[in-house]
Amino acid sequence: MIVLVMFLILLALICLNVPIAVGLAVAAIFGLGVTEGLDSIVTLALDMYDGSTKFSLIAIPMFVLAGAIMNAGGITDKLINFVNAIIGFVRGGLAMVNIGVSLFFAEISGSAVADVAALGSVLIPQMKKRGYSGPLAAAVTSSSASLAIIIPPSIPMILYATSAGTSVEQLFVAGIIPGLLGAFGLMGMAYYFARKYNLPTEEAFEFRRLWKTLVDALPAFTLPVVILGGIFGGFVTATEAAGLAVVAALIVSAWYSKMDFGHLKRAMIDGGVQTAVVMLLVAASVVMGGFLTRAQIPQDFARWILDITTNQWVILAILNVFFLVIGFFLHSAAAIILVVPIVIPLIQAAGIDPIHFGLVVTLNLALGQQTPPVASVLITSCAVARANIWDVSKINIYFIAVLFAVLMLCTYVPDVPMYLVDVIYRS
Repeated sequence: MIVLVMFLILLALICLNVPIAVGLAVAAIFGLGVTEGLDSIVTLALDMYDGSTKFSLIAIPMFVLAGAIMNAGGITDKLINFVNAIIGFVRGGLAMVNIGVSLFFAEISGSAVADVAALGSVLIPQMKKRGYSGPLAAAVTSSSASLAIIIPPSIPMILYATSAGTSVEQLFVAGIIPGLLGAFGLMGMAYYFARKYNLPTEEAFEFRRLWKTLVDALPAFTLPVVILGGIFGGFVTATEAAGLAVVAALIVSAWYSKMDFGHLKRAMIDGGVQTAVVMLLVAASVVMGGFLTRAQIPQDFARWILDITTNQWVILAILNVFFLVIGFFLHSAAAIILVVPIVIPLIQAAGIDPIHFGLVVTLNLALGQQTPPVASVLITSCAVARANIWDVSKINIYFIAVLFAVLMLCTYVPDVPMYLVDVIYRS
């Protein structure tokens, strides 16, 4: 009964436009106060501080900052030119350039919103000038931006690893193959629309132009080498790699001598706000986690599901539906922090690998970023393109179908996400 009352309190506060982190903390404090008395909340401030200052969480603002520096330092323009030289000659090549650059940008920022804000402001106007409709340009930019939470480094993966007590490095490795599959699938869908609407090709392929843009972009390619090479080589942790990414982004930006400090300031402020929201959610989740643990809610939930079925695939299907629905209404960070601690005992009891499940959760939340009413990434893309969200959604549903196919493949063919993990860490 007390859990139902807490849920209604949280729902009421959200409807009143109270931030989710505040509503979560208020509901948890109410639950603790009723069940254990007011003495139980004396140390909550210290508990919240300790929970939000975990070493692994420092990676979040660092990756966001690295992405901001990369965009303000002119690095993004070099990448666009290089990818355009590779695939711009294909019909609808500018849409594929959008996806290809998103794939690379994802390896720096770890944030889909940062991706769509940074690349959309550059590529969407170019796409519209080349005959792409506003809704199609917005749909391509929005769906490809979600690669940022599948390809490492990924902020939702960091939050999942912290909530589930598992390895963020292994999660990063598990995201590589699904991310590449998603990128190629989105490119295939973009080509379908290019043929359907007779969209133009860009400049004809020229090896000389490709070589020139490659040489020009070489300093930018040091960024994923520093981040992913350091992590997968076992030289640094994900948090240390985030710090190195900032240093590397500063050095590469200095090399290009194109730093836009006004742009950088705005990006840093936006990144700071985004990080603050996540950290408040993490701090509030400590309070809720304390209540749930003492009340044995996760264990009761696990027993309830296992009484229905012990089949791993059925359990994954149930949790897929659950996370897809949650993704309609909650930001990915809030969904992870609220739900993952509850379902982890079920995952453990059912014998499902937590790294495999982490990829399933991440892909579900990537879909949630594209589906109204919340759809933070879709809304940002629509704002940049000045397109109606429902017109964009009618086209975006095809790109969502690609991401959903990747989700189903990763859910029911675990070797897809787990192959590299097994080779690197478990062989």
